[in-house]
Amino acid sequence: MTTQRVDVAVIGAGPAGLAAALAAAEAGMSVAVVDAGVRPGGQYWRSPAPGAGPFRPAALHHGWTRFTSTDTRLSELADAGRVLRLAGHHVWSVVPAGDQWSVHCVVGVEPRQHGTPAPVTVHARRLVLATGAYDRQLPFPGWDLPGVLTAGGAQALLKGNLVVAGQRVVVAGTGPFLLPVADGLARHGAQVATVVEANSPLAFARFPHTLLGAAGKLGEASGYAGRLLRHRVAVRYRHVVLRALGTDRLTGVVIGRVDRDGRVRAGTERRIDCDALAVGWGFTPQLELALQLGCATRLDVDQSLVVTVDDNQATSVGGVWAAGEATGVGGADLASVEGRIAGLAVAAALGADAVPVDRALRRRRAALRRFATAMHQVHPIPVGVLDECTDETLVCRCEEVRAGEIRRAVVELEATEARIVKLLARPGMGWCQGRVCGFATACLTARHAGRAVAEPDLRAFADRPIAAPTLLGELATPDGDARPDGDRG
Repeated sequence: MTTQRVDVAVIGAGPAGLAAALAAAEAGMSVAVVDAGVRPGGQYWRSPAPGAGPFRPAALHHGWTRFTSTDTRLSELADAGRVLRLAGHHVWSVVPAGDQWSVHCVVGVEPRQHGTPAPVTVHARRLVLATGAYDRQLPFPGWDLPGVLTAGGAQALLKGNLVVAGQRVVVAGTGPFLLPVADGLARHGAQVATVVEANSPLAFARFPHTLLGAAGKLGEASGYAGRLLRHRVAVRYRHVVLRALGTDRLTGVVIGRVDRDGRVRAGTERRIDCDALAVGWGFTPQLELALQLGCATRLDVDQSLVVTVDDNQATSVGGVWAAGEATGVGGADLASVEGRIAGLAVAAALGADAVPVDRALRRRRAALRRFATAMHQVHPIPVGVLDECTDETLVCRCEEVRAGEIRRAVVELEATEARIVKLLARPGMGWCQGRVCGFATACLTARHAGRAVAEPDLRAFADRPIAAPTLLGELATPDGDARPDGDRG
């Protein structure tokens, strides 16, 4: 096992992690940037995989210039010995070790295979968690057909492999993220049949002062809308996908209009032929490591479980800071600002003669956070979406748990908490450990129990003692005391 010692370990190399690492390193700290990706940038600034072909970043990434300048500066600091860049390192556990933290990693693109590189442990005096988020999904009849994927999955295929998800694609769900997904697909050869948006942007009129504080967001959205118009992509507001059609593959979708109460209007169904459906209902913050460490959490306005932080991005656990989507989904701009604040605060806590966090940076964060809050209020999940779930609708793909089994666990067996539903019906007990079905199960549990989704419902699927698949040998020797014969189990 290889060990490294630094002042600050930043977990995650997306917008928040890169900003935090740069701020701390420029303040004189030794920094390790630990990320599972083979290249920096996270999901937002995802680069193509090696060998994927020619790359035109300006056509795929908003803010690419900002990313490249940050990445170049970090590379310079790495050459100077101030930054340690650990790509392809999957963090499965973080534990206290005296007055430091031990960050345990397995290494490689597929670290579960035999013969992968030896594990790595990073010992750091302070931690910054910038673990990001992943797609949030809700089930509907046919969502398990080949050809149905998440909106983030379609974007990742395009950015990471330069592959469009299909020839004729429907993009559906809610939130601003649908626009860049549709724009990218249309620009790179797919026919985007339509964008199915469950809400209306006119609701932003309720937040005029918030919009004034985030004028750049309006310009970005206008740019996407203009390009979709040029590609003749229609956006159907206040519509949702009711079901996916097909037998062995997707052949089309049925959409319907929702009223102002979020219920599907009778008689508004319409079929749209397509061979791919990219659907997204926002994002779920990735909190395994924060919950391992005991960081306090709260329920955000978009029904996400997020890490609670103070004005300096410090968590409730001493020596641990958090930034980006883990503290509340708000986009790359907000994540970058939070990351910079966290990096400066960590350096100051370690006694560096650092540049203090100025008021302008805090004001920028406040404005972007207000916009994120407004965005979530404008793009809620309609209450009637789960009405389309029949008892036979698959909810947990790994364990093949259907919606009827969750309903029976609540109604007949009186399992009023998602944790008990998980034990009785086994959703979230399979390969993905609830990353796909956890939010849906929490929503269905609360729905059948006649109440709103609560923090314990989400913690039942977010709290995992092991954050990434690892070998039994690493569990037996987590502190680096490798066996004399070199056998890693």
